[in-house]
Amino acid sequence: MRRIFVGIILLLALSLMTFVLFFASPVDVTRYACGKNCTPEKRATTEKALGYDKPVVEQWTDFLKGIVVGRDYPDDPELQAAAPDIVTHCGAPCFGYSQVNATTVNELVKEAAPISISLATIAVIIWVLFGVLFGLLAAVTKGTLIDRGIVGLTLVAYAFPTFFTAIFLLKYVSIKWGLVPFPQYVSIADGGVGQWLLNLLLPATTLALVYLASYVRITRSFVLESLSEDYIRTAKAKGLAPRKVLFKHGLRAALTPLVTMIGLDFAGLLGGAIITESVFSFYGLGALAVRANVSYDLPTLIGLLLIAGAFVIVANIVVDVLYAYIDPRVRLD
Repeated sequence: MRRIFVGIILLLALSLMTFVLFFASPVDVTRYACGKNCTPEKRATTEKALGYDKPVVEQWTDFLKGIVVGRDYPDDPELQAAAPDIVTHCGAPCFGYSQVNATTVNELVKEAAPISISLATIAVIIWVLFGVLFGLLAAVTKGTLIDRGIVGLTLVAYAFPTFFTAIFLLKYVSIKWGLVPFPQYVSIADGGVGQWLLNLLLPATTLALVYLASYVRITRSFVLESLSEDYIRTAKAKGLAPRKVLFKHGLRAALTPLVTMIGLDFAGLLGGAIITESVFSFYGLGALAVRANVSYDLPTLIGLLLIAGAFVIVANIVVDVLYAYIDPRVRLD
């Protein structure tokens, strides 16, 4: 409960700082929201409709109110009464209205989020599975050719930029060799689990290779450290099977720092993998952020920033809870 309370305070602080940075800046946000052919009358209407004529603190409180109970656009009661047929309701939690796209930020996120979530989930499964497996293998074969080969190959994969790996996999694995179809996001409802997974394979592998080296080295380091502890020698002296000593006692102690890394890395990917999504033309949250930045769509940028921050905060809370189950030294009273 204490972690949740602190997380809420952090989100409030993040939203206030975001509003101050975007709306208290010298940039005329109304002009960008109004569009290219903006007349003085249209500018004034746009400013009232989006609430940009109010002080920054009042805009922030209206935004927080929309998060809790929802919000209607145009934001001005007079405009709503004059043209009730154009009123757009944004249900809670409402992250704002994008004048550039003529829809709510919620609708934009609703379209893009499943792509980023799917991509991040498959990537995490790949790099955690192979990172822990290869790290464990490197630890038990410490100093051998297998150990050096695993660490060396993962570092080579990590050294390549993300766009290079993505283009290489796309050009050769998909186009030239035809091992997998050209990646194109297909939801489970439209193509089933098989097509959904097959189309995510290349972009997820691209992301996994970036993180794989870190997880191999961290797993190897902490497994070697835990295997030198006194309780491991005690377990061996009691006659426990080597496999049980390794997995139940050695690997479990190494999982604690890995859980922290997994939570934060997964939360970061949920906010959008900009380069990978751009190369494979996956229009997830990363691509949405790029388009919003190019068009100076402040409501969308603010919504995406808060969503990404919420992902990180929730991930930290989940990691804290998982510690009680993974680390036997942690107990809740």
